[in-house]
Amino acid sequence: QVQLVESGGGLVQPGGTLRLSCAVAGSIGNIYAMTWYRQTPGKQRELVAQITNADITHYIDDVKGRFTISRDSNKNTMYLQMNSLKPEDTAVYYCNAHIYSDYGLNEYWGQGTQVTVST
Repeated sequence: QVQLVESGGGLVQPGGTLRLSCAVAGSIGNIYAMTWYRQTPGKQRELVAQITNADITHYIDDVKGRFTISRDSNKNTMYLQMNSLKPEDTAVYYCNAHIYSDYGLNEYWGQGTQVTVST
């Protein structure tokens, strides 16, 4: 059983910072890629940032220069450092992982963590 456990969300003022974490728990194979998504009410979930097992990163234009994705392979944990936060960053942030097993590549989701940017 694989679980993704997120933490680090909360309320922050515009211009502030937050750091999200996503820990992969359980019996896992090699992690191919890990991704942060976010979703606001009435909108589709959107990819925010991704990091592969080769440490190749990808960001949507809206967060480039403000957010940094990283991972600690020894801890099977991914991070999202969010700086210069804006009210439009307010959303539920979800962790996603593609992990190899004996049967192929499997996809997993975390439960989501709320990020609210407001005065």
